[in-house]
Amino acid sequence: MLFNRKDIRGELEKEGFKNLGNIFWNAPTPILYEEAIRRREGHLAHLGPLVVRTGHHVGRSPKDRFIVREPSSMEKVWWGDVNIGIEEDRFNNLLYRLQAYLQTKDIFVQDCYAGADPKYRIPVRVITETAWHNLFARNMFIQMKSEDEIETHKPKFTVIQSPRFHALPEVDGTTSEAFILLHLGRNLVLIGGTSYAGEIKKSIFTMLNYVYPQEEVLSMHCSVNMSEDGEDVAVFFGLSGTGKTTLSSTPDRILIGDDEHGWSENGVFNFEGGCYAKVIRLSKEDEPEIYECTRKFGTILENVSMDLISRRLDLNDDSLTENTRAAYPISHLPNATRKGMCGHPKNVIMLTYDAFGVMPPVARLSIGQAVFHFLSGYTAKVAGTEIGVKEPQATFSACFGAPFMALPPSVYARLFMEKIKRHRVQCWLINTGNIGDPYGKTKRISIEFTRKIVRAVLNNGFEGIGFKDDPIFGFQIPEGCDGIDSNILDPRRCTTDLEDYEKRAKRLAQDFISNFKAYEKEAPEEVLAAKPRL
Repeated sequence: MLFNRKDIRGELEKEGFKNLGNIFWNAPTPILYEEAIRRREGHLAHLGPLVVRTGHHVGRSPKDRFIVREPSSMEKVWWGDVNIGIEEDRFNNLLYRLQAYLQTKDIFVQDCYAGADPKYRIPVRVITETAWHNLFARNMFIQMKSEDEIETHKPKFTVIQSPRFHALPEVDGTTSEAFILLHLGRNLVLIGGTSYAGEIKKSIFTMLNYVYPQEEVLSMHCSVNMSEDGEDVAVFFGLSGTGKTTLSSTPDRILIGDDEHGWSENGVFNFEGGCYAKVIRLSKEDEPEIYECTRKFGTILENVSMDLISRRLDLNDDSLTENTRAAYPISHLPNATRKGMCGHPKNVIMLTYDAFGVMPPVARLSIGQAVFHFLSGYTAKVAGTEIGVKEPQATFSACFGAPFMALPPSVYARLFMEKIKRHRVQCWLINTGNIGDPYGKTKRISIEFTRKIVRAVLNNGFEGIGFKDDPIFGFQIPEGCDGIDSNILDPRRCTTDLEDYEKRAKRLAQDFISNFKAYEKEAPEEVLAAKPRL
């Protein structure tokens, strides 16, 4: 079965995919729904979302992700614990076996784009074994608008995803039967042995993180929104679970995107056409826009609990995972723009989930401090985001996205520093975790309170307010703000044990210093001066 007129079968045969069954090419959402349900890949829930299960893999598998060692990228890649190498012949052998495995099978092909700015837009093709993964790609990337675009589409990046095809670790050099292999020279990604759809989007993100900085475009793991007149743009950095999606999706501002963006000489642009939001314990009162997306046709709900009789959802059920997800087109949000582009930011907000209660709810950063914290990327891994993580763990993730950074962090830091200087951007650190006391002794700060902080930042609520330097970290803590308890703004005032707080603060500061040693040789003086003082 073919959709549209293009000879997609002939194109795939040239790439080595022969004797295929039916080819569903650029199938629209209703047809992908029908195929997913007919093939028992998922269930239809109340009001129309598609509920699916990802099996054993309920999050990313960082230890199963490899980058192929090949001449064109060998000297550029940031090799190490994040970007693990694999030999090209093993990649080729896996590809040949995968092509043989797909013979006679039906496949789904979605042609789309990554990058909303036409100047930097990259054609992408996603080939999947299942209908619901193809719907995921259709939701997450930018759809083509015309028949001419579809007919002339020539993919630069190709992702082949086959969750039922498994690697042989002893033969393929992988760590398990699951694999995510990126060949940067051929712009080709192979994914197998895992049904977690997030691997598709993050693989493309990694490819963009390799390509864009070489064109002087800063690729960012962030959400972005702007004021209604478009003059006030805000960028929110942060790892999964720190609040990027929640804090940027508000009715009083226009959402550009919730996870991946580029910053060029023209401004900021979204890489994607959809959102991939965590929905565990999602509140209708606190996050009404995202909540409504879990009740719409076209939304995919990963590992969300559902009553099979009433088809009603239970967003509080974490029996399968804490990492329940909703994948939906950005057009589902009433406050989002489909254009996916805006000007240069006025504010950059770095979100952290501090499990130790050391960081204040908000702090103003100098340029050197902003680059220091950008390179450090301090937060805590949130339960369920990665396999094996059961509770928050302190971690440092360079550029707030180390698992997806193909180039050395210094490349992104240089671009970041140049852009915040050139455009006179004010940078802030906002803690969405624990304040004063550590995890287990106090609750996580409320979304409502953090929203007040963000509104104060974006609406100049701290203008005219006094600031004081933190004695250890050096950043500036505001002494007050209308509608906010000034005691909570300083964690030393709200801790139940000041002596223990100072120990925790010094221990965390030492962790910052130790972590930053990897970047000291290439860091400018003003960034080195931003290190904590012990």
